[in-house]
Amino acid sequence: MSTRFTFPSQDGLTVHVRAWVPEHPPRGIVQIAHGMGEHGARYARLAHRLTARGYVVYADDHRGHGLTMLPGRPGDLGSDGWNLLVDDLAALTRIARDRHPGLPVVLLGHSLGSFAAQQYLLDHADLVTAVALCGTAAVDRLLAFLAAAGGDVMSAFNSAFQPTRTEADWLSRDEAEVDAYIADPLCGFTLTGPSMQDLAAAAGRLATPGGIPAGLPLNVLVGDHDPLNQALTLSDLAVERYRQAGLTDIVYRTYPGARHELFNETNRDEIVDDLIGWLDRATA
Repeated sequence: MSTRFTFPSQDGLTVHVRAWVPEHPPRGIVQIAHGMGEHGARYARLAHRLTARGYVVYADDHRGHGLTMLPGRPGDLGSDGWNLLVDDLAALTRIARDRHPGLPVVLLGHSLGSFAAQQYLLDHADLVTAVALCGTAAVDRLLAFLAAAGGDVMSAFNSAFQPTRTEADWLSRDEAEVDAYIADPLCGFTLTGPSMQDLAAAAGRLATPGGIPAGLPLNVLVGDHDPLNQALTLSDLAVERYRQAGLTDIVYRTYPGARHELFNETNRDEIVDDLIGWLDRATA
């Protein structure tokens, strides 16, 4: 069963949330933080797999995205929007914990959502039991690559796949999923310049993670053909930084041939099976 609700952000913005609830009392909570230029409803298929396993799932539409987007302002996070986006995630975690007292909470961030989860770990690690980072990278090095490429995010990523069928081939080998993304009026944009600058201002903190509980389970899952991680070098670096920060329970999975959106990939069933196995262990 799926429902929707809203809550007010610190600056008064109305944040829209989807929730998927299992038929029986849940065993845990999975909070999804979606990527750039998309929205939480795109994770319905994953949510149904998770609810079948007994997890209640929450996914907000970030500021500047989906139903939370202000009219005509895609990718505009607003003043201090990056930090507020991360705070919105923490506010939703508190709502989920209040609704389901005592249940373990896992934050699952994809792409831009994984960058938000990286900052969340620095400020709110006490709110969660475990964190998964999907389609992630070392943000400072990624932004340096994009700056060198002229700042055109989509073209920089799609250029790895020639000849290209669409401007979004880099997302998945599944052509139907790529076409659905392109056809979705709430998909396909990037952050505005000022909002990207807000993310860049946070990148230094993310490069030197500290203060995270050493035993907090961390799952990093990426495709080895995802141009965002630059042939795994930027996901390797992100994982190494967490190891240097003292984290001792890190699972790092790379999927051969997979591109950016792992949960929309041709081998998504395998990927979700792996995720559920890790979730069951991390929340036991």
